[in-house]
Amino acid sequence: MNGQIVEKIDKIRQDIPDNVRLVAVTKQISVAAMREAYHAGIRDFAENRLQEALNKQAQLQDLTDVSWHFIGHLQTNKAKKAVESFEWIHSVDSLKLAIKLNQLASELVNKPKVFLQVKILADPNKYGWDKSTLWADLPKLNQCDRLKIRGLMTILPLGLSPEQSLAAFEATKNLSEDIKQKNLPNINMEHISMGMSGDYLLAIKAGATMIRLGTIIFGSRNNQIKI
Repeated sequence: MNGQIVEKIDKIRQDIPDNVRLVAVTKQISVAAMREAYHAGIRDFAENRLQEALNKQAQLQDLTDVSWHFIGHLQTNKAKKAVESFEWIHSVDSLKLAIKLNQLASELVNKPKVFLQVKILADPNKYGWDKSTLWADLPKLNQCDRLKIRGLMTILPLGLSPEQSLAAFEATKNLSEDIKQKNLPNINMEHISMGMSGDYLLAIKAGATMIRLGTIIFGSRNNQIKI
């Protein structure tokens, strides 16, 4: 280990409250680098490609206290393997996917914990619910009683100013609070997954409970060795 990853993680932890969960985004990051992050205290790893994640999980079976998070767009034909392999799925972005995951979860002892992915700002490059569609789908989502819906996830559009980013994160927090007021028995809003390497401090200010950091920990992925 060269220590750089440890130093970066230690520095990040100085800036985040204890109640904010640091999830390391490890797509295209080597297993060796992941082990270094583990030795720095990271216990949450996030991947966005299923096959890459499964390969890494096989190589890291000795790290028995790791939680695996799926953060990429999930196609329904890959949903079964995802619910079997991940404790958290951040990217439930449609009612169709939620219903599929709910069906699959009925066969599992450990039910997956999921976030509903929302688009607070219009963005053709992102998946997820806009506010009006989410409100319309909430009654059917509440029927997905085999899933553990634990909150909202959002990814902001590129090119926002800090003020715009903070406003969007605050709007996500407000939406979470509004849903919480409905007291839906199968929809829990205890968490908000938002904030990445360039904006995580703004996300924390707005109320994030999970932040997803990759580049600020591991550096540019252009120079990384895959698995």
